[in-house]
Amino acid sequence: MTAASIAAAVRPSRARLFILALMTLATMLNYLDRAVIGVAAPSMSKELGLSAVVLGLVFSSFSWTYAAAQIPGGLVLDRLGTRLTYALSLGIWSLVTLLHAFAANLGMLLAFRFGLGVAEAPCYPCNSRILATWFPQSERARATSVYSVGQYFGLAFMTPLLFWIVAHWGWRALFLVVGGVGIAFGWGWYLLYRDPAQSLAINDGERALIAAGGGVDARPAATAFSWANVGRLLSKRQILGASIGQFASNSTLVFFITWFPTYLATERHMDWIKSGVFAVLPYIAASVGVLIGGAVSDWLIRRTGSANIGRKLPVVAGLLLTSTILLANYVDDNRLVILVMSIAFFGQGICNLGWTLISDVAPKEMIGLTGGVFNLCANLAGIVTPIVIGFVVAATGSFYGALAYIGAVALLGAGSYIFIVGDVHRVEL
Repeated sequence: MTAASIAAAVRPSRARLFILALMTLATMLNYLDRAVIGVAAPSMSKELGLSAVVLGLVFSSFSWTYAAAQIPGGLVLDRLGTRLTYALSLGIWSLVTLLHAFAANLGMLLAFRFGLGVAEAPCYPCNSRILATWFPQSERARATSVYSVGQYFGLAFMTPLLFWIVAHWGWRALFLVVGGVGIAFGWGWYLLYRDPAQSLAINDGERALIAAGGGVDARPAATAFSWANVGRLLSKRQILGASIGQFASNSTLVFFITWFPTYLATERHMDWIKSGVFAVLPYIAASVGVLIGGAVSDWLIRRTGSANIGRKLPVVAGLLLTSTILLANYVDDNRLVILVMSIAFFGQGICNLGWTLISDVAPKEMIGLTGGVFNLCANLAGIVTPIVIGFVVAATGSFYGALAYIGAVALLGAGSYIFIVGDVHRVEL
C-alpha cells in the first residue's frame, strides 16, 4: 500500500502535536536565555561600568560564536540525531546562562556570551529537522508559527516579571532563575522526545500521513562535511535568497531582544517597571504575527497549490511592515511609539516563515547542514545590528539613525524574496 492509502485507511494519531509542544517550550527557553541580558542591561551596565559602545559589543558577542557554530552545530545534528543534540544543547546553554549571574567584569561577561552562542547553535537546525520529519508540508507553516510563538511568548509575558525581579532582587537573579529552569527542561527533553521511527505514541496512519506529505527520514545517511557542500548550498537561489531575507528579519528581532528595553528607558524616559509593561505589547503583536503568518501561508498553499505564493508572499508583506519601524522617529507620544513598534514587530513575526521555507527546500541528505548555513547567514544580524546601534547611539546620543538602519535592512530583505528566492521546491544536489 502507498503512504497515501495507508493514511486514508488508518486514522492518524496526533503524536506530532506533543512534539510541537516540546519544541515550543524549548524555543521559548532558547530566546529567553539569550534575551534576558536586554532586561538586565540598564542596571548591569551601571554596575559593571559599560558604555553604549561596550554594551553593543556585549549584545553582539553572543552572535559571534552563535553564527560561527551554526555549521558545526548542523554537522553534530546530522551525526547524533535530534534527541541527543537538543538535550545537550539545552542543558549546556542553560548552565552558561546561570553562570552569567557570577560575571564580575567585562571579560567574564564576554566569555559567558561566547559560551551561550556555541551552546545554542544547534537549536534551530534541530527545529528544522523536526519540521521535516514530523510534519507533512501542508502543516509545516502552522507548526513553525506555533513553536516560533515560544520565542516571543517568554519575552512578552515574562517581561514584567523579569523587570520586577531586577527591581527587587537585582539583575543577577534573572540569570539564576532562567538558567535553572532550562537545565531541568533539558533532562525532560531527553526523556520525552523520540523521532517518528522510535516513537511509541505514533501509529501507522500518522507515519503514512507524514510520508505522503513529503516528510523525510529523521536519520538519513550522513553526508561528509566539505566547504564545497556549503558553497553548493549557497549557490542555490532558494537558500541564498531566504538567508538574506532572514538576515533582514533578524535585524529587527535582535533590536527587540537587546536594545529595545534600553531604548524605552533612555530615549523615551520610561522607568524599568513601566518599560516592562509597555514592552509586552510589541511582543504580543509579534506572537500574533507568527500565528497569522503560519495560518495564511498554509491556507494559500491549499487554495492555490503554489508554495511560491504560500511561502513567499506573507514574508514579503511582513518585511514591508517591519520597515515602518523608522516612523517611530517622527512621533512624540509614547503610545504612538509603542503602536509603531507593535506593527513593525508584528511584521517580523510573520517572517518566521523563513524557517518553513528552508524545511521545504533543504536537500534531504543535508537538512542539518542547510539549517546551519541558513542560521549562520541569518544571525550575522546578531553580530552587526547591536554594534551598529551602539556606535550610532554613542555618536549621536539618540536612536534616530538606529531605527532608520533597521527599516532599510527590512526593505533589502523584501527585495531578496522578490528577486532572488525564485521557485520554492526541494533542492537536489
